[in-house]
Amino acid sequence: MGEQTEFRGGDKAPNNGIYMEVGVRDHIMGIENPKQIQMNKGDTFPNTQNDDRVWLNKRRVQPK
Repeated sequence: MGEQTEFRGGDKAPNNGIYMEVGVRDHIMGIENPKQIQMNKGDTFPNTQNDDRVWLNKRRVQPK
């Protein structure tokens, strides 16, 4: 099994890093001014701005 890459509010961060809010269905337009947070291993993710978004490690986010 691989490591989880998408996180929701209340999940714990698996690694230190910058995490970015991305849309589940934002393949064309993207999110304007997405939230970015600095997390340490074991920190709890805050809730996203709406239910169709998840947290993703910024190094995994592909530019639009």
